[in-house]
Amino acid sequence: SPAGVGTGQVVAAMLPTEPPTVAALFGTWRAGAVYTPLNPRAADSELIDQLSTLRPVAVLTTRALAHRFRSFGLPVITGAAMQWSTSDGGQQPADPRHYDPDVALLQFTSGTTGAPKPVPLRHSTVLDLIDRLLSKLRGAPSAPDKPKRPPMPNLVPLSLSLWAGIYQVLFAFRAGSGVVLMDRFAPADFATLVRRHQLRSTVLPPAALTMVLHDETVTDLAPLKIVRSITAPLSPVQAGRFRDKFGVLVLNSYGQTELGGDVVGWSAADAREWGETKLGSVGRPLPGIDVTIADHEVFVRTPTTAARKIDPAFLDRLTEEGWFRTGDLGWFDEDGFLWLDGRVSDMINRGGLKVFPGTVEDVLVAAAGVREAAVVGIPDDRLGEVPWAFVVRLSDGVREDDLIAWCRERLTPYRVPVRVVFVDQLPRNEVGKVVKRELAALADA
Repeated sequence: SPAGVGTGQVVAAMLPTEPPTVAALFGTWRAGAVYTPLNPRAADSELIDQLSTLRPVAVLTTRALAHRFRSFGLPVITGAAMQWSTSDGGQQPADPRHYDPDVALLQFTSGTTGAPKPVPLRHSTVLDLIDRLLSKLRGAPSAPDKPKRPPMPNLVPLSLSLWAGIYQVLFAFRAGSGVVLMDRFAPADFATLVRRHQLRSTVLPPAALTMVLHDETVTDLAPLKIVRSITAPLSPVQAGRFRDKFGVLVLNSYGQTELGGDVVGWSAADAREWGETKLGSVGRPLPGIDVTIADHEVFVRTPTTAARKIDPAFLDRLTEEGWFRTGDLGWFDEDGFLWLDGRVSDMINRGGLKVFPGTVEDVLVAAAGVREAAVVGIPDDRLGEVPWAFVVRLSDGVREDDLIAWCRERLTPYRVPVRVVFVDQLPRNEVGKVVKRELAALADA
C-alpha cells in the first residue's frame, strides 16, 4: 500500500461514479482497511467535520479534487485509468481510528433527524443480508432441465459516494451479475440503458422513479417488468401510476444503513400472487429476520443486532433482547406485509390525536394534478401542532381549497391539513428522502 495503510484503519474516498472507484473499494478491502465514501458535493465545512470524526490514514481521490484535502496534511492518493499514486505527501494522524477486521465500511447517516454519524458496516452482516435477499428473490430453485438465462447486469442509478450505490454493486457481484453505472440520473438515459441491456428488472429511488413517470419523452420501458423501489418509501399511488403507464410492477423494499441492508422485501412468488393488491407495501421480512411493531414503531432483530455487534453510538436504540428501534412508523396487514407510515419523529400530535404523515400524503398524491406531497407538523398555540401539506403540482390549476376539500372527503377531520403550500420541488437529501425540517422552516418563514 503506497500510504502504509494497515488492517482496520480508515481510508476516506472522494471519487466519481466510475469503474476505477469499484477497484478502489476492493483495493481498500484487500489491504484490510475500512472504506469511507465522501460526497464530492459536500460543502467544505461538512468535509472538515467528517474528516475530524473519521481520522483517516489516507484519502483516495481524483487529481481534480485533490486540492480539497491539502490543508488536512494527510497522504492523498490520486488515480486515473486504474493507476494510483501518492501525489501529495502527508502524515497519518497521531490517533487514527481503528476497527476490527470485520468492519468493511463507514457510511455517514443521512442526517434527516440529527447530525450525521459514521455507521460501521461489517463484511459478515452485509453478505448475510444480501444472501437472505437473494434467496427470497430467487425462490425455489428451477428444475434441472430448465435452461437458465444469463444474469442481467444490475443498473445502479445511484452515486458510489452513497452506501445505497455501493450496496447495489455488491448485490450484483454476489449474484454473479455485471454492473452498469449511471454517473448522473436522467430519465431518457435510464430508458436507453434499459433497452440496450434488455433489463427485465432494476432498482430506482422514489425521486428518480417520479422523474421517469413524469418525463414526456419516456413512453416505453420494454422489456422492463419489475422495479424495486429503494432508499425511501414510495406512495402506492405513484406505484400504480407507474404500472399503468409502463406496465411495470413497482415493489418497495425496506432496510436501514444502521442494519447493513434490506431486511424486508418481496419474493418472486409474492410478486406474482400479491403484487397488484399490495402496491406500496415493503413486503415481508427476509428469512431469519424478525420484525415487530411496538407503539406504531418498527423494531428489527437480525443476527448482528441479536449479537449486539453494533456501534456504541447506536446502543441506545437496541433493547436487551437485540431488537433495534428503527425510528420508522409501520404496521402489518393480515397477510404479514409491512407498510410504512413515515418516521416517528415526523408523527404529528394534533391535540392528543396522532396523525401519520404517510397516510395523508397518499391521499394528496391521489388527487388530480398532484405530482408529489409531503406533510409536516407545524407548531400551533392551541393544539400543539397541526399538519401542513407541501405539494408539487403538475399544473397551476390545482388550488389549495380544492385539495383541502379532497382530503375532507377521504380523511377523518383531525388528519386534514390546515394549509396546503405549493412548492416547485421537495427538498431531498442525497438518497432521495424528503428533508422535512426544511419544509418546517419554510412554514415559519
